[in-house]
Amino acid sequence: MYAEHVKDSKEDGRLERGRRSREAILEKAVSLASVDGLDGLTLGRLATAAGVSKSGFFAHWRDKEQLQLDAIDWAARQWIDEIVKPAHQTPPGVRRVLALHEARLRFYEAKVLPGGCFFFVAQVEFDDRPGPVRERVAKALADWLGLVERVVREAMDLGELADDTDAAQLAYEIDALGEASITHAGLLGDIAYDRARRAVLHRLRALTTDPALLPED
Repeated sequence: MYAEHVKDSKEDGRLERGRRSREAILEKAVSLASVDGLDGLTLGRLATAAGVSKSGFFAHWRDKEQLQLDAIDWAARQWIDEIVKPAHQTPPGVRRVLALHEARLRFYEAKVLPGGCFFFVAQVEFDDRPGPVRERVAKALADWLGLVERVVREAMDLGELADDTDAAQLAYEIDALGEASITHAGLLGDIAYDRARRAVLHRLRALTTDPALLPED
């Protein structure tokens, strides 16, 4: 009985170390890909950057495509933790719509990723390259746009946005301003984040039924 317990403990320890190693590699992969793209993830370079042996690396991934797919999933999880969850601390309605946009801009401003945005780079890299990686990137984008649209519709249902608001169009515009900010900030500086924030704020103030719910500027 004791021997079985020791065996189980050792096995649990190996699994936990394997999990931590895999997560460390994925975190580094997303960071590197935000600069060099998913195709820039050479296995040897990533193993070195993550501080694991190549043999340890191949215990998790046998091919580059699966690594790319797992990196997209990790980046999506990071997006939820760093942007979606904090924004949902704000009450539903027009304020939550703005909070989603502002949480995204804070994520960029904090330079959580050296390249700014993993998904922007991945979209540019794979938009015209059919295959599983493109499909996963497209799904991540569709999920994000769908989330923003749902939050907009919540605000409409609460009577905080005009009934004739085009929710899908507004979600698209908010996302487009977020994407523009990441490239413009790299060239023009952090003023791009201020412009992107004010643009969405002014758009929402023009649509809301109660401007007092939003800051003036």
